[in-house]
Amino acid sequence: MSFSGLLQLGFSTVIFLLAATAAKQWGLAPSLGKILLTLALYSLGNLIMLRLIREFGMSVSFSLSAVIQLVSVNVVALVFFGERVNALQATGIMLAIAAVALITLGPYLQGR
Repeated sequence: MSFSGLLQLGFSTVIFLLAATAAKQWGLAPSLGKILLTLALYSLGNLIMLRLIREFGMSVSFSLSAVIQLVSVNVVALVFFGERVNALQATGIMLAIAAVALITLGPYLQGR
């Protein structure tokens, strides 16, 4: 992945984190402004993803984005919103991270 692609992936991750945070805020106190902000942020993030798909392919782009977002959103939920997960849920999150990492890195580890 090129440096430009990594920057775009990072930017889309920040946008999706902002969108998830806006969605959480809407969930706590619904309002039209919050839902419109949430929709706008998710739309912007997906537009960036379309560019990444064109450049790197669908499987690589979505897999990398999924694992980065999975980790990032959980950090935000746990640290900033004080959410808690039980041991079974934490195990599921870790298995999901491992699964996406294996799907993403598998072809490279096997020499394609």
